[in-house]
Amino acid sequence: MKRVVALVTGSNRGIGASCIEEFAKQGVTVVINYCHHEQEAKQLEKRIKETYKVDVLTIKCDISKEEEVEKMVNTIVDQFGGIDILVNNASVCRDSLLMDKNIKEFKRILDVNVIGTYLCSKYVGKVMQEAKKGKIINISSTNAIDTYYPESCDYDASKAGIISLTHNFARYLAPHIQVNCICPGWVKTGMNKNLSIEQIAEEKKKILLGRFAEPEEISKVVVFLASSKANYINDSVIRVDGGKYNG
Repeated sequence: MKRVVALVTGSNRGIGASCIEEFAKQGVTVVINYCHHEQEAKQLEKRIKETYKVDVLTIKCDISKEEEVEKMVNTIVDQFGGIDILVNNASVCRDSLLMDKNIKEFKRILDVNVIGTYLCSKYVGKVMQEAKKGKIINISSTNAIDTYYPESCDYDASKAGIISLTHNFARYLAPHIQVNCICPGWVKTGMNKNLSIEQIAEEKKKILLGRFAEPEEISKVVVFLASSKANYINDSVIRVDGGKYNG
């Protein structure tokens, strides 16, 4: 039986690491991508191999750099013969007062979140086109739709760009490849580690379920969209936010 290969960007921690584990549970060959924190990535690789007995490849790649993305995709194809699933998860956020935004950091957020999603979709999309099959799942945010924070305006804009890329790649890669997008609300990840107790309590009041999501509650939706059970879901934007509202 032909192996199934999944590449998850930014997968050394948080939602990405949870996606790696959920795929491994299904017997999928997984590719861990990281840009920083090599030790975390290697520790995850070791744990996944020992626990699930699947093939794992760990690759350092700055997804905002085209030559690095092309090299990463070629390495995966050379080793495993193809890529069946791409999860565009890698993301950065740098909150600061809207009027004090540093343009260099603003561009870095757009480079990683938007350009990185584009480049990975472009090069993996070519592989999938040749195989005439594949699933791409983009991780955006409710910040892209209606949950705006002025201190995160650069992050919000980048996540809106990911939704736009989802629609355009879905059209371009049809009919053999499905491209969908997940928009999580608040999730218990390192990205939110600096929130104050007061802010967390205030945000929980805006969620019908009254709590932040666990990373696996997002990754389980990712794995569903990557499965044959979701073969007729395409060009969709799915909120996974516990019923978040702004009232």
